[in-house]
Amino acid sequence: MKLDDNREINADVATVWAALLDPQVLKSCVPGCQEMAGSADEGFEATVVQKVGPVKATFKGTVQMSEMVEPSSMTISGEGKGGAAGFAKGGANVRLEPQGDKTVLHYEVEAKVGGKLAQLGSRIIDGFAKKMADQFFNNFQDAVGIPEVGDEDATAGGNDETKKKGWFKRLVS
Repeated sequence: MKLDDNREINADVATVWAALLDPQVLKSCVPGCQEMAGSADEGFEATVVQKVGPVKATFKGTVQMSEMVEPSSMTISGEGKGGAAGFAKGGANVRLEPQGDKTVLHYEVEAKVGGKLAQLGSRIIDGFAKKMADQFFNNFQDAVGIPEVGDEDATAGGNDETKKKGWFKRLVS
């Protein structure tokens, strides 16, 4: 399964780069992530609980960052084992492009699954993978970017959702 897309993030390139290397940001952005530990230099270990079609599994796996060209590109690769459910492995090439005070994050993802997951069929797996990528990058966009003036969430009067948006950007500013 291959997928490529891009996202505009309302933050500068240095902030987006730092967030991609931060285990707390990654944990908050990966759907179903229960634990995330480690560093970009040594790799991350993660536990993710997901349901794909009728199969629910807890995946324990590792994520490695390589080919890092700060602050413009990196390759992320990982694999996880979900016991009887099977395994998932894959990678993403990420490229950051400054656009004024914003950043366009380009990504190309390739993923493979095996075991019971592979028996579900490519249509279910491809749909699930696209949904996971969309959720991750939407969460990342919300965690890192500063809400724009006129953004509904930014003008909602300080509710919990507004406080969550752009929390990493506020932390490093």
